Amino acid sequence: MTRRYELKQRAESQAETRRRIVEATVELHGSVGPAKTTISAIAELAGVQRLTVYRHFPDDQSLFRACSGHWAAQHPRPDPSRWTEVADPTERLRIALGELYAYYRATEAMSANVRRDLPQLPALQEVAVRFAPYWDDVRAALDRSWKARGHRRKLLRAAVGHAVDFDTWKSLARSQGLSDTDAVEVMVSLVTGAQESSRSTTAKTGDR
Repeated sequence: MTRRYELKQRAESQAETRRRIVEATVELHGSVGPAKTTISAIAELAGVQRLTVYRHFPDDQSLFRACSGHWAAQHPRPDPSRWTEVADPTERLRIALGELYAYYRATEAMSANVRRDLPQLPALQEVAVRFAPYWDDVRAALDRSWKARGHRRKLLRAAVGHAVDFDTWKSLARSQGLSDTDAVEVMVSLVTGAQESSRSTTAKTGDR
């Protein structure tokens, strides 16, 4: 009984240490960015030795994986499956952009730091690949019901892809000083303008 109790205490202590390391890393990634986050800084913030950090996370990829999982659990992304319940593609886009832009605003510091440092860190790139299916789901959810085909469909998809991009939101919200509501309407107008252009061209030439 005593041995089992000691093992349980040890496991709980290790779990707590791991949690502190992950939380310290997430905090540093959000403040200075992954590329400037050192093991020494993580250890100091977590209140452990550098060797303890390496013991729990022997390489960058395992550390990045744990941090991304922790971050995602604390900051759940909008659910694209709910958007598909909206039949009208324009209204669906408006709802989706409203949720995405609110998410971007809430997570701006981390998102900007990770995107900035991603090209420098192959281990972070390997972890980021895990999130690619989410953006495939976003595009798929917003691609339904638009009345455009062929090349015009490609242009419409490009407009939607531009609208959902973090850098688009950042440009509108920070460089142009727009509220999220106004930023959404600008992008909805852009996409619906592409749609109307497609209809006009189709009426004159027919779909090819």
